[in-house]
Amino acid sequence: MNKLPISVTMLVKNAEKYLAQSLQSLSDFAEIVVLDNGSTDNSLAIASQFDNVKIHHHSFIGFGPMKNFAASFASYDWIINVDSDEIFSAELVEEIRQIDLSQINKVYAILRINHYRGKPIRTCGWYPDYVKRMYHRTVVKFNDKQVHESLVIDKHIETIRLKQHFLHYSFDGAEGLINKMQQYTSLFANQQQFRKRSSIFSAVSHGISAFFKNYILKKGILSGADGFVISFANASGSYYKYVKLNEANQKLTTSLIITTYNRPDALEAVLYSVLHQRVMPNEVIVADDGSREDTRAVISRLQRAFPIPLKHAWQEDDGFRLAQSRNRALAMANSDYIVIIDGDMVLHPEFIADHKKAAKKGLFVQGGRVVLTEEKTAKLLQNPTAYRPLKWYEKGLEKRLEKRLSALHLPFLSSLFLRREKQNLHAVRGCNMAFFKEDAMAINGFNNDFVGWGREDSEFVVRFFNNGGKRANLKFAAIAYHLWHHEATRASLPENDKLLNHAISEKLKWCENGLAQIK
Repeated sequence: MNKLPISVTMLVKNAEKYLAQSLQSLSDFAEIVVLDNGSTDNSLAIASQFDNVKIHHHSFIGFGPMKNFAASFASYDWIINVDSDEIFSAELVEEIRQIDLSQINKVYAILRINHYRGKPIRTCGWYPDYVKRMYHRTVVKFNDKQVHESLVIDKHIETIRLKQHFLHYSFDGAEGLINKMQQYTSLFANQQQFRKRSSIFSAVSHGISAFFKNYILKKGILSGADGFVISFANASGSYYKYVKLNEANQKLTTSLIITTYNRPDALEAVLYSVLHQRVMPNEVIVADDGSREDTRAVISRLQRAFPIPLKHAWQEDDGFRLAQSRNRALAMANSDYIVIIDGDMVLHPEFIADHKKAAKKGLFVQGGRVVLTEEKTAKLLQNPTAYRPLKWYEKGLEKRLEKRLSALHLPFLSSLFLRREKQNLHAVRGCNMAFFKEDAMAINGFNNDFVGWGREDSEFVVRFFNNGGKRANLKFAAIAYHLWHHEATRASLPENDKLLNHAISEKLKWCENGLAQIK
């Protein structure tokens, strides 16, 4: 009988127990691509005994990327992905033989019969279990998730369920359940780190919910002791996923970038407010657009008092080049998360803590400001070491109601009002903004072509949006008090508006003169 012109792909690591049976059940296929990621048992010796097997090697990079990498070695465009503990029946192979392979816009799902301790389990959500495994690699591929990967299927692709099934010898006992739980929960935490929020409360609630769902709603109770063990293992997996994610998210490091130009008195007040943070950033970088020596003297004096690195990123005074000065500081930053403020923004003690709480990859966070009066600013600058922001508010920070509300620190309401918007340039202000450095590097940071006041922040955010990012506005949190000053000249706005409109009209993601061009 002719071999089926289909490539089977299989990831293998220490799979000797069922590998021979699995490969034997696939003998009718023209090719089996085995991608090994570090087997130390007899798996490779077993695989080499089969004429239709081709063995390749690669370190583990996540299930989705590994499956796509295995497909890249295939000789045929039709792919069936099979696990090394899955055994196809002759009936299933014959059903696949009847498929019209000229119809490439189809994906085929196969019923998987999962086993525990050698017995089929039809409860706990393990049945019916249709898995999409057969696809044409020119129109379909796996996503890049490290765990819980799936095929990316467009709307025009039809999914068809086959009638026959295959056997999956999932676990020989509790040890297998525990080992897989440990592997998958760690991969989940790594995959979702800084992308999804978690807490101990969410971990507990997910665990309880998972047990009830598997043992009661999905009738695990009908499978006796095995049903309880499986349900409890699933619940433990849900719990540990979010515990590990919570701990992973707590490893977030933060760089605070402070932009300044010839205003050492204001910069000193801002730096003292940094020293009063309940949660300190990992480093502070002053992005200096060419200030005189008196600014350098302030930084040098406070460097001795700072418990964290206080860096000075200075460039020559060649006009208003805020975008370039920010890029120079970004190039020096060693942290995951970047918070940018102006050098006249005095910080609430919870400022950094609030920003870290809102941090999420792919998210641009816009914070607000409370504008101080000229009188209040002068009083503060007389003695910046006397910084006590909460006492300022108690003594009448602002008389206007809307401004007093902006000065309220209400973390619970902040979480409720954290709005995510796909694309909105309204009130984009660089005086209080935050994002992941990785996201900034993906768009080459700020555009150095901006000279003179205005629009460099909005153009950065436009490219951020075009690259798939979203925006969140922080209310009742990450409060910063803006010291009074005269408005900057807006003579450069017409030229800067051209740069902004070009980014919008051309849907730019990358600027040619940005972070990567900083020397």
